[in-house]
Amino acid sequence: MNVIGVEIGGTKLQVALADADSLETIVSLREEIVPANGAAGIQQQLQRMIRSLQSEHTVAAIGIGFGGPLDATAGVITTSHQVEGWDRFPMVAWCQEQFGLPAVIRNDCDTAALAEATLGAGQGKESSFYVTIGSGIGGGYVYQGQLMGGSRPAFAEIGHLRPGVLHSEPGNTVEAESSGFGISNEVRQWIKNIAPEERDDDCRDLLARCQGDLEKLTTRDIAEAALAGNVICEVVLRDAVETLGWAIAQVITLLAPEVVILGGGVSLIPQKLFRTPLEDQIATYVFPPLAGSYQLVPAQLGEAVVVQGALLLAKQFVSQH
Repeated sequence: MNVIGVEIGGTKLQVALADADSLETIVSLREEIVPANGAAGIQQQLQRMIRSLQSEHTVAAIGIGFGGPLDATAGVITTSHQVEGWDRFPMVAWCQEQFGLPAVIRNDCDTAALAEATLGAGQGKESSFYVTIGSGIGGGYVYQGQLMGGSRPAFAEIGHLRPGVLHSEPGNTVEAESSGFGISNEVRQWIKNIAPEERDDDCRDLLARCQGDLEKLTTRDIAEAALAGNVICEVVLRDAVETLGWAIAQVITLLAPEVVILGGGVSLIPQKLFRTPLEDQIATYVFPPLAGSYQLVPAQLGEAVVVQGALLLAKQFVSQH
């Protein structure tokens, strides 16, 4: 008996076929997404990829990790922030209609959380919290091998915490300050707010790193500049890490996970700029009785994490039905 796992992202589409018991991958397929083709283009790609697997293998269920908000209970995608055409799309019903297979869907961060908890950095732990820090910030909580919050409109959305009572607007979030986009945007605004004739060596250094186009300034550029002593970047990264540390401490205080798993591109920033100060900030803000009760560890599964989680979703569905 086999299961299929699917990752639908903003730039890539991954489909894997695996044995339902061992989860050993039998076939792995990957295609690039063309955003201009919209959701319909991705659906056509999926039809081709999944039917090619069905033509040679018996499949029991499909698990899907989707890059965007959704209603997991109804199996309906709410929207995509990268690709047009997904609004209110009934993904689970579509899979049944197209492939004659039951399907289960969760957002990509939840799906990755399940994979890391079961197969990766959280393996063997009763409870784990996964946080991905990339262009955005997402979270997922797994307890006793099960994703929590599937029946709720949203759950464990650490990136959408408001860091303090003065942050009353919906956009004033941890994600806005601590994500890759938030860090880059903060540095851009810093430079834009300084008149050209008043810009110092730090400003000129950053402009040189992006060839004068601030929209091309990346988090990697900012980290490299901070390592070289750029004070603007040092300050922005320090503030971003402090806010993220505060947020993770709130999660630990509320849910008491045994392990907090860090994924996403921002988590790969050199340790002295990210991991070490993050540990200090979490320790500052966490409920004192929980001090020392958790581990902070890097994610282990890399680019395959979402499709691995999707295979697990399908496996769990088969075992429960």
